[in-house]
Amino acid sequence: MLDISYNGVTLAYIGDAVIELYLREALISFGVTDTGRLSAAAQKLVCAPMQSALLEKLLPFLTPEEEAAYRLGRNHKVNGKPKRATVAEYARATGMEAVFGYLHLSGAKERANLLLKEIYTEQLLQIKNNI
Repeated sequence: MLDISYNGVTLAYIGDAVIELYLREALISFGVTDTGRLSAAAQKLVCAPMQSALLEKLLPFLTPEEEAAYRLGRNHKVNGKPKRATVAEYARATGMEAVFGYLHLSGAKERANLLLKEIYTEQLLQIKNNI
């Protein structure tokens, strides 16, 4: 059950770290050790336009509680214009991050990893093949 004491931005803040850690570990497992290359590869995968696009893969798998977390993040009012993304992309990416923040704070780390694997495998394989 979603803890309503967390707002969407708080969930997204934690979710951003969860996603980043998952991707960094995956990239390191490919043998990438140069921190500049690691950073560049991870940045491509966590930018708002990419997360917004990947959300289409994620949405069909969400439980009602996860959908509620997504809506909390997506519907949070954005102050100012996001850099390098449309307002819609930024909102959707924030919603996606909120899902992973919710899962982490709920102790559902295996579920988070399963969903991350589902949505990021194709992009990670492309990076692996270009190393």
